Amino acid sequence: MYGAIIGDIVGSRFEFDRGGKKKDFRLFTKYNHFTDDTVMTVAVADALLYSGKDADIETIKKNVINSMVHWAKKYPNAGYGGRFYQWLFHTKERKPYGSFGNGSAMRVSAVGWLYDSLERTSEVARATAEVTHNHPEGVKGATCTAEVIFLARTGLDKENIREYVEEHYDYDINTTVDQLRTKHEHIESCQDSMPKERVSFFEGDSYEDVIRNAVSLGGDTDTLAAIAGAMAEAYYGISVELVAQSADYIPADLQKVINRLYGLNEETESPYEDNIYIKQAIDEIYKEYNIDTLDLLLKVILKRIEDQGTAPTPMVNVNNVQIDVSNLKLGESITMDQDLRLKVDTMKDGDGKLWIPLFTDEEEIYKGETTNIIFETSIDFLIGSAFSDPEVEGLVINPFGQSFAMPKNLIKIILDNIDHSSPTNGNE
Repeated sequence: MYGAIIGDIVGSRFEFDRGGKKKDFRLFTKYNHFTDDTVMTVAVADALLYSGKDADIETIKKNVINSMVHWAKKYPNAGYGGRFYQWLFHTKERKPYGSFGNGSAMRVSAVGWLYDSLERTSEVARATAEVTHNHPEGVKGATCTAEVIFLARTGLDKENIREYVEEHYDYDINTTVDQLRTKHEHIESCQDSMPKERVSFFEGDSYEDVIRNAVSLGGDTDTLAAIAGAMAEAYYGISVELVAQSADYIPADLQKVINRLYGLNEETESPYEDNIYIKQAIDEIYKEYNIDTLDLLLKVILKRIEDQGTAPTPMVNVNNVQIDVSNLKLGESITMDQDLRLKVDTMKDGDGKLWIPLFTDEEEIYKGETTNIIFETSIDFLIGSAFSDPEVEGLVINPFGQSFAMPKNLIKIILDNIDHSSPTNGNE
């Protein structure tokens, strides 16, 4: 995935023929930056990592849509194309719109790394394209790119990869970078871009040489270098120096997803990272409350339980034993005195009824005012506690923000699908 992202960053300052169509240039300067290519590459990777290798195609598509919208809202000015921008920010029902733009290929690189067979790689690549780029050329661009990455990273040499592309796709790759450079125009279609990226890859002799080839073509240089670079990484690898140089251009939240793809999770990573999908599901309910959006929320919560997801939870010191929590950080444990008793805090609604809160992350819990002890608690335990306490009406998610109340009849649906009968608190 670094292959695509570094290509995007390097190519960003040369778009619209600002580089003179040369191969001799500095890779990183103060004028380089990440673009929508990086944001959407991370978005697709994030969705696939969350979905898991064996997810069905419809689940993958839903997660890809939610993830792309989520990351676009965090980086709304990254340079999205006009129709895609409308799809992200101004449409209620996000349906594919027949695009054959090269965006389907520029965001697909994670697919080439995550799956164990060429068939599954192709199937998932198609799914990531079809949520927007469901034109046959848009789908071809994504599947061909992912397949080349898979073939390269599993050891196939360039000659055999070229033969595979020629056999399965009708792209004209029997030309040279020099020839393409004289006639290349700024056209952002898969039909125009795919041959150029593949020629850049096949003619290059290293990762760096491949992205220099792509940038030297001019036009849509960030995307050309992103796609060519994604394939080149799988074949050549990337030097530690290039990865280190790119770090200054990649925001921390995007870097976390990249680290997850490469198996580089940091111990300091928030244990509540994937609770974002609960918030996204509630966002869909706020747009339109129906059986589908409710079903999505219940499935997302069940998935977080299956993944042993946790949430920051206010706890009450039942018998008022004196404890010093002044230096206690969120999620940290404390050594409990034998007389100390804690229980999950409850909240009252306008009618005086009790609810147990489920905060998805630190930001949500601190939207309100609470001086209670905060523990990292399993979502499983919170749901079980809300259901089993006769004085409690149910559970309310993020009560200080965009909230959603789950009475016991909804909680029962989740509990009926959990493969055990007695939820326990991992902090006990």
